[in-house]
Amino acid sequence: MQSSIHDAAAPAAPLLSRQRTVAAPGFNRWLVPPAALAIHLCIGMAYGFSVFWLPLSQAVGITEPVPCTPGGFLQELFARGCDWKVSTLGWIYTLFFVLLGTSAAIWGHWLEHAGPRKAGVVSALCWGGGMLVAALGIHLHQFWLMLLGSGVIGGIGLGLGYISPVSTLVKWFPDRRGMATGMAIMGFGGGAMIGSPLASGLMAHFANAHDVGVAPTFVVMGLVYTVFMLGGAFGYRVPAPGWSPLGWSPPPADAAANAMIARGHVHVRRIWGIPQFWLVWMVLCMNVSAGIGVLGIASPMLQEVFGGELIGVHKPFGALDGEQLKALAAAAAGFTALLSLFNIGGRFAWASISDRIGRKLTYALFFVIGALLYASIPSIAGAGNKLLFVAAFCVIVSMYGGGFATVPAYLADLFGTQMVGAIHGRLLTSWATAGIVGPVVINYMRDYQLSLGTPRDQVYNQTMYILVGFLLVGLVCNLLLRPVDRRHFMSEEELAREEKPLREAAAVVAQQAPAAATTATASGGQRLALLLAWLAVGLPIAWGVYRTLQSVAGFL
Repeated sequence: MQSSIHDAAAPAAPLLSRQRTVAAPGFNRWLVPPAALAIHLCIGMAYGFSVFWLPLSQAVGITEPVPCTPGGFLQELFARGCDWKVSTLGWIYTLFFVLLGTSAAIWGHWLEHAGPRKAGVVSALCWGGGMLVAALGIHLHQFWLMLLGSGVIGGIGLGLGYISPVSTLVKWFPDRRGMATGMAIMGFGGGAMIGSPLASGLMAHFANAHDVGVAPTFVVMGLVYTVFMLGGAFGYRVPAPGWSPLGWSPPPADAAANAMIARGHVHVRRIWGIPQFWLVWMVLCMNVSAGIGVLGIASPMLQEVFGGELIGVHKPFGALDGEQLKALAAAAAGFTALLSLFNIGGRFAWASISDRIGRKLTYALFFVIGALLYASIPSIAGAGNKLLFVAAFCVIVSMYGGGFATVPAYLADLFGTQMVGAIHGRLLTSWATAGIVGPVVINYMRDYQLSLGTPRDQVYNQTMYILVGFLLVGLVCNLLLRPVDRRHFMSEEELAREEKPLREAAAVVAQQAPAAATTATASGGQRLALLLAWLAVGLPIAWGVYRTLQSVAGFL
């Protein structure tokens, strides 16, 4: 009912236009978070793509890899008779996060004017379509097609999908900005929790004596993701300019607790020249560099520090045989699953907490608590205390996820809500940077310590102290943040020009159906839509949590 009221509002406007997404009077704002989750749960599978690496590394040999003759990466791009190395396949993962940051930065401004529906549709076609192109690349055994499909086209869809709900959610939930963005970005963290076991099951179903089953798995998942994301994109609605929740009013500007909340809106074209943007850029970069670095070593560090103690064998890591190493890897997989739950939960929990204590204090807690935990890990590992070791990593990973979920609300507080999606897109270049800095520092320091003859259970000690340094840099940048100078805000005339198309569309909506949205029929229809929308995203999440808890049970 609500959709039909809305779509009749602006018949001259294209279906995907921003004007056609203006919500009718009485629209239930809780219908928007499931739409955002539908997109983020799909693109979040980017975190789980490593489930494909081992099967793809023997796509030709089936039972064991067929090595390529010496020729390097360029040969693997076009070779058909030999298998790709896991390190070569990892370039897709690198492209994901490089393209996420760059595409979000490049097209963030376009998104603000095109609207979340159009951006969501483009994201769906790129992400799902990219998997279909990659499936063709797997079928033809052409790695360049895989890079083009999932890496480049999919990476663009990843960036657009990631930022598509940000501006919309902060406008629908001015009273709970952190919670709203936390819900959506929680979905990005949970995408692999659902997609990885789904992919494993599909590959097992399609595999046979002549095929590892990855290509048809890509086809099925690409089509499912496209449909699911399109449903989310068409579920997006934006509030009319000036809308606010019933009974809510902005907090008083003179309150000390609200000093960091902007009373104006910054245009994205001015953002590069504002010091506060670069301070937040460094805050996110340092938090992510430390967190992504620790995520990459959590599983091997657990295995190398505790060795056979994890499986009831009193031997160091280097003394374990093949079967014992397999059992150890299975236990570590449960640890990784446990971390994924804290990564997801931390996104919602910390972002919601930030609504009460403020974004600046929330990030200060990330850096202070994180630095203390990182610095304590060498001592905890040396004492052989597995429980404290696991607990420390769980808290660290929760704050890593919380940093992603809290930063959109931080940006809205500092720079206003009008262009926050585009500004968030520019900020994500820090994620792309951190995705290189963190793993490089971790991996090179580990190799360097091993070259010095450092025992395996101690090779990460120096790395932890370096990560403490990252967090202290982030803490200083966060403490330096001050309210944005009013000279950077848009004038009333500029803001009026930005809001004019939506104001006109909102006026048409109000004139054409002022009473229909408040009827019992419309109210009942929205309740049914709300139930179905939350079931559509809630059931996959519940299934993913169940499968993850099964892995965790094996570890505990």
